[in-house]
Amino acid sequence: MEQIRAYEELILAYLKTEFLGISIQQALVAFAFIFGGFLLRKVVERFFAGIEKAVSKTETPYDDLLLEIVRYPLLAACVPLGFYFALHTLPLPTKPVDFSALLSAGFKTITVIFVVWVAIRFVDGVCSVWEGYAKRSDSEIDDMLVPIVRKSLKSFLVIVGGILTLQNMGYSVGSLLAGFGLGGMAFALAAKDSISNIFGSIVIFWDRPFKTGDWIQMGDIEGTVEEIGIRTTRVRTFANSQLTIPNAKWTTSAINNWSRMKKRRISTTIGLTYDTKPAQMEKILEAIKELIRKDEALRDDFFLVNFKGFGSHSMDIFIYCFTVTTQWKEFLDVRQRFFLNIAKEVESAGLEFAFPTQTLHVAKPAELAKSQL
Repeated sequence: MEQIRAYEELILAYLKTEFLGISIQQALVAFAFIFGGFLLRKVVERFFAGIEKAVSKTETPYDDLLLEIVRYPLLAACVPLGFYFALHTLPLPTKPVDFSALLSAGFKTITVIFVVWVAIRFVDGVCSVWEGYAKRSDSEIDDMLVPIVRKSLKSFLVIVGGILTLQNMGYSVGSLLAGFGLGGMAFALAAKDSISNIFGSIVIFWDRPFKTGDWIQMGDIEGTVEEIGIRTTRVRTFANSQLTIPNAKWTTSAINNWSRMKKRRISTTIGLTYDTKPAQMEKILEAIKELIRKDEALRDDFFLVNFKGFGSHSMDIFIYCFTVTTQWKEFLDVRQRFFLNIAKEVESAGLEFAFPTQTLHVAKPAELAKSQL
């Protein structure tokens, strides 16, 4: 028994041995907390793996969403939490800097960042589900509203997190806000353009001159709308470059929304040679009209095919009609087929297309001499 007590005293004395002001006992406890952090991460991983199998069997997407939101933040928090408790067990110096107070402030700051991170992931997850419902709905308002709400909530969370972080770092948030109040006029003048852009986004949302995916044109700007934000709208041009346009500009300029066309126009003039007889002209005019009536890709409710007049080198026919499709590629295919069919009708009628020509009349010598007398 006395031998056991001797061993206990020897072990206790050994544990109290200090190195750089840290005893072996404190070092072992700190190591245990760090090891516990890594161990906790493994346990949480196993726990979420089991939960994931159970969640995958359910039909509702909300449990999958909740699992995805909290999994990575909790896994990321395990090891830093172990290090925090490990450092908290060690005798941290107070001079020249109070490391204990600094550690507490850092822990609070990291906690705020962690909560903001989880909240932002929650906003992203909810907005992703909302975006799925928006794509399946007939309304276009929710498609435009989702990115605006997502950015607004995330910006609000970042601002709140920044204020709380400053407060934990010892700054007086009340004095800071009071300073903003004194400089409010200067800030308002500096932020005039930003405020105009925000009001511009409200106008876009309210009037809905375009939506995401529309092909629009405003002056020299032309392309497909990729994203409508709080301050700017991003447009992908046909050269595959991205334009970032302030929303205030949309409220003061005319916008041509090509995607809202109900039909696309074909307008052209063809010229036949002057060898064409009147009867042949009437026949080819009727043949072109029949092409429009029979082609299901062309609208037959209104079209024009008329002999336009006598040109400098051709007898001109004016053709004016519309396609059913408004898609650019489909329109080009329909127009190409229509023009080729016209060429076939002209060829089958024994006629020819005219091209610019000049007739040079050379006078005979006798006529030339007579003209000089």
